[in-house]
Amino acid sequence: MPGVTSEHSGAYQELVDEISELLGAPATLENRDFELIAFGAYDSEGDLDPSALDPVRTRSILTRRSTAAVRAWFEGFGITRATGPVRIPPSTEAGVYRGRICLPVRHRGVVLGYVWLLDGDPGPGERQLAAAMRVAARIGALLADEAQHGADLTRELRAVLTAERDWQRDMAVAELRTALGARADALHTVVCVAPWPSADPDDAPSVRTVPGATALCTVPWDATALSLALLVRLRSADAPAPATTAAARLLERARGRAAAGGGTGGAAGAKGTGARDGVAAGVGAPRVGLTELGTAWREASAAARAALAEPRLGPVADWASIGPFRLLTALPPDAPQDPVVRPLLSPAHRELARTAEVYLDCAGQAGRTAAELGIHRQTLYYRLSRVEKLTGLDLDDGEDRLLLHMALKAHRL
Repeated sequence: MPGVTSEHSGAYQELVDEISELLGAPATLENRDFELIAFGAYDSEGDLDPSALDPVRTRSILTRRSTAAVRAWFEGFGITRATGPVRIPPSTEAGVYRGRICLPVRHRGVVLGYVWLLDGDPGPGERQLAAAMRVAARIGALLADEAQHGADLTRELRAVLTAERDWQRDMAVAELRTALGARADALHTVVCVAPWPSADPDDAPSVRTVPGATALCTVPWDATALSLALLVRLRSADAPAPATTAAARLLERARGRAAAGGGTGGAAGAKGTGARDGVAAGVGAPRVGLTELGTAWREASAAARAALAEPRLGPVADWASIGPFRLLTALPPDAPQDPVVRPLLSPAHRELARTAEVYLDCAGQAGRTAAELGIHRQTLYYRLSRVEKLTGLDLDDGEDRLLLHMALKAHRL
């Protein structure tokens, strides 16, 4: 299935809101894999009360997908075969505290998704449900149209980003270009979200649930973790909003998955809050076409690493904004520490290393540094003298300062 463009995303939202208004109840739209596409809120007293929600609906909205157990439970009521509304009773054992109405979303006999509503007493009547099913049919036509004009490009994108040799990458790019057709020559950028809170390479959100996405896949991040790679189409190199918005949404999803116990990591919620929860995103420079897709991915990965190392850059960091980390992230991950600086980087001297880094960040201005650290100037001078004694470096020498500053920044990575 293709990615939901921002235009399609708005269309789905409008249709879901239309159903919510018709039935007087909040509706959610999921694809046939139970991944959330859109949800609406009906403005009526009580319907938006948090106590009216149950764990299944809350988790679906927060993580944008349901568990396999929940999926199996709902499918047990025949929703995959139904052609009309299906009423499902509540079940405290399944975490479904309120009954559901499921409207199967079909096109030409094929189920493509489901619209879910919380049932009430007495709930919507037959005429209301019939009108809602007509809207569900329009949703089905839209989903079918997307399926006809695009495909899940997970395999093709992963092949490009993981190719080890130039000729392998050239072949993978050619295959991806063929699959994209005319879209291949558009302006694109790449987003990296890392580490993704799952060790399963196939446990990733559907590209259809990320507005603006062209393709999505998981890629190894390190020996034990994965990252999420996203190919995003842009209208202008000066308007990166589709990429940063998609990155922020995926970070929210990662946070929700971790909070629900669905993964091993956490995520920051929105740009500007820092990567303190252990997940960050990076965005590469925009490029026309796919020829430099590998380079764009390295930039996005580097920006994500920088955001993880330096919270002020994230949680969504743009390649152009990471400054010296553009050089530092180009170093091999296993590059040895400089022998002169190595003693300072030991856990026993963490406070001295922090003092030296802040001092250098403040361009060697003692007043600013002392204020930043909340210490007296004499304490600062004492610590700096210990740094010089440990390393043998002269903090009045420009090259020594450069060596120490870069070594401290590289240590964060």
